[in-house]
Amino acid sequence: MRFLATTGSGHTLVMDGAPDAAKPENGGANLAPRPMETVLAGTGGCTAYDVVLILKRGRHDVRGCTVQLNSERAETDPKVFTRIQMHFVVTGRGIPASAVERAIAMSHDKYCSATIMLGKTADITTSFELVEA
Repeated sequence: MRFLATTGSGHTLVMDGAPDAAKPENGGANLAPRPMETVLAGTGGCTAYDVVLILKRGRHDVRGCTVQLNSERAETDPKVFTRIQMHFVVTGRGIPASAVERAIAMSHDKYCSATIMLGKTADITTSFELVEA
């Protein structure tokens, strides 16, 4: 149950499934992220990229950005994401909270394709904190 995906940019991504004690032949070896974990991680990367880019275009001194995602999925197939909480930690110098709030909203509502797509099935909420560098 291990798969290799080659992306359009030519990079390789390994994915695997969880071990299945009841049916070992149906399970993975837990050697790589699950496919749905990569969807969630890609969404975090997409929105963090947007937030940093928007802040930099606004001439803000951004030094770092992390986003932690917590999610819930439907209990029955298809087990789509039903809730996603995104918590951003933006590090920089003199960045107003209103600029971070605006950048997150712009990513969430206009630019991040992954967030907008997942928003069709999931309730997505955001929060953030600023860390002065």
